[in-house]
Amino acid sequence: MNQYLVAIPQPARLLAISSLVVIAILARFLPHPDNFTPVGAVALFAGTCLSDRRLAFLVPIIILTVSDLFLGLHILIPVVYFCFMINVLLGRWLRERRSIALTTAAVVAGSVQFFVLTNFACWLLGYPHTLAGLAECYLAAVPFFRNMLLGDLFFSGILFSVLAVLERGFPTLREPALTTAPA
Repeated sequence: MNQYLVAIPQPARLLAISSLVVIAILARFLPHPDNFTPVGAVALFAGTCLSDRRLAFLVPIIILTVSDLFLGLHILIPVVYFCFMINVLLGRWLRERRSIALTTAAVVAGSVQFFVLTNFACWLLGYPHTLAGLAECYLAAVPFFRNMLLGDLFFSGILFSVLAVLERGFPTLREPALTTAPA
């Protein structure tokens, strides 16, 4: 792809995407099962739907920072934030190849990488550094993984579906075609 291709920003599209993100994030403050949150889905959605790469990475960071100040800070924050940046990268990969199957695969990949990386960090910080300790750590985390996977699938389904319906009903909300930047 030509390095000089850029997407022309659309205020209406940005407003629609931002509104969906804000509504989804408000769900983080409602009572919910552990790890059944919209953050992973929002990171994937931002990476996929926001044409500005910097904004796509900034959205989850802002959401996590603000909500963590209210919900509580913890030692694994750097690992958690890193994992959600991987979800943004999965979304960037998904941008040009969106389909239900690939979106579902990206959601599952995001949940799996989060489970593997955060629980490895958890093992390093709080479990015996043995194979039995590693197995104990991952086994204890299985219920959280199930909830995260279900939450990611649920919130991704809503975010991507609502945007698709909005784009179908309001063609001006569709992402503009890439154009060549002026030299």
